Amino acid sequence: MTHDSPTAAAERRVLAAIRAIPEGFVRTYGDVSPGAPRFAGHVLRAVHAPDVPWGRVVRADGSLAAGEKQRARLDAEGVPFRPGATARVDMRVARMAGEA
Repeated sequence: MTHDSPTAAAERRVLAAIRAIPEGFVRTYGDVSPGAPRFAGHVLRAVHAPDVPWGRVVRADGSLAAGEKQRARLDAEGVPFRPGATARVDMRVARMAGEA
C-alpha cells in the first residue's frame, strides 16, 4: 500500500478536473481548484503531459494566462471570445457549469 502526500492527491484532483473539461468549454483556476486557484496554476506550470488540456483553464474574468498560444488553442475548439482589445473568453457561453 502506498501513501500519497496531501499535495500529490490534490494535484491528481486538479489534473482530473482539467482533463474532464470538454472541447469547446473552459473552467477557471478556481473551478478546478476550489479555494486555491493559484495551486491550479502551479500544477499546470509543472505538468507537461499531452493529455492535459491546459488551454481550457482561464482566469475568472475570462482572460488568458498564456496569451496568443492559449487563444489559438481555444479558437481552434470554437470557444467564443468577447469583443474588445483584451482577449477574454465569453464566460456566459463557454464556462462549464457544475462542480470540479
